[in-house]
Amino acid sequence: MSIQKSTFGSIDGQPVEAFEIENGAIRATVITYAAALSRLFVPDREGRLADIVLGYDDVESYVRNRGSAGAICGRYANRIADATFTLDGQSYSLSTNEPPNHIHGGFASFSKRLWSGEADTANNAVRLTLNRPDGDEGYPGAVAASVTYRLTEDAALEIVMEATTDRPTVMNMAYHGYWNLGGHESGHIRDQLLLIDANRYTPVGPGKIPTGELASVAGTAFDFRSSRPIGAMIDDHAQLPDAGYDHNFCLDGDSGPLHRAARALDPVSGRGLEIWTNQPGVQFYTANHFGKAPATGKGGARYDKHAGFALETQNYPNAPNISHFPSAVLRPGETYRHAMRIPFFGVEPSRLR
Repeated sequence: MSIQKSTFGSIDGQPVEAFEIENGAIRATVITYAAALSRLFVPDREGRLADIVLGYDDVESYVRNRGSAGAICGRYANRIADATFTLDGQSYSLSTNEPPNHIHGGFASFSKRLWSGEADTANNAVRLTLNRPDGDEGYPGAVAASVTYRLTEDAALEIVMEATTDRPTVMNMAYHGYWNLGGHESGHIRDQLLLIDANRYTPVGPGKIPTGELASVAGTAFDFRSSRPIGAMIDDHAQLPDAGYDHNFCLDGDSGPLHRAARALDPVSGRGLEIWTNQPGVQFYTANHFGKAPATGKGGARYDKHAGFALETQNYPNAPNISHFPSAVLRPGETYRHAMRIPFFGVEPSRLR
């Protein structure tokens, strides 16, 4: 196990650092811009390594990164309707970076900031920190946020996001990485297999804002309770007008500290992962935006529509405005903690039949 530090580039004269972590089987690179996971090499069933996260080769491309590839989003990931919410009887107006709504924390959110990074060699981890003032993007409270990426000895990636505040606020940090288990440059993900541990999802209305309904997935294109190809029903529902998913699933959970959110598998390489979390929801997004504006990724790879899929564990979108959704309130003296554990595995062809 080791951690190597290098310079990835610079922004406004400030260096952007890269930390490479490896544990013998897996190799990850984290950059201090957006606290982004920029590379993740994982073996397939034959032991061949491939980089399975979408990303870019230079800082400038991350700055232009409309899809938040690999970034930590906050202070509130996902959407808040009409860019406003009320907390303790006081109304707060947020930046309208997706008019008339607010998304992923605003114009200069966590995913658009340069974080401070520090290697934790003893734990084979990298910890990044960010402080934001009261009133940032309209949110109340000065916030101290951190994210820790760690590679474990049993071939798993752990991501822990934490935050504290000096005034009551709302908090919903999320890791916004795009997975392609065949390799980031391997094309579309529609034939990769997905299971989501959710009996319900939150349908959306205009602006992709949840209606407040907790709808059953049974018998619909949102039923991933048994593993099936991502593209099997990708345009087979009124909620999927763009032939792609961008919806929150309400996780079933269990009594333990972490519950499984999803399991994904590439049948060609046999490379797979599971995502475990302590959060109530997961946003399943199939990189639909690349259909409108394809991007050039690492090594010149072309990212088109469905080039990857995101499984963003989270609180529900617009939870600050919907009383029966889980609370997103963070108060002084409390610590927000969002934990993810992502074990990787390889599957033999005989087990896919």
